[in-house]
Amino acid sequence: MNKDLDNAIAQKGRHIGLVIAGTTVLWLATTLFLGPALGLPGRYALLFDLAALAGFIYAVINIFQLWRMRQDSQR
Repeated sequence: MNKDLDNAIAQKGRHIGLVIAGTTVLWLATTLFLGPALGLPGRYALLFDLAALAGFIYAVINIFQLWRMRQDSQR
């Protein structure tokens, strides 16, 4: 494998990990702590859930791209 490609794959993997971890932490913080502390209605919890779902979908798309990068690098 090319060293630049290895670095790109590693960087994309780190990015995906940060997106998943950040989305999870923000989702839990807003849904479990921030929302009830501010007395927000339940519809805001749904909004936070949809935002987290969008973050996870973004991560899945990037995982697929990473998988394709690794497949192309092995050829």
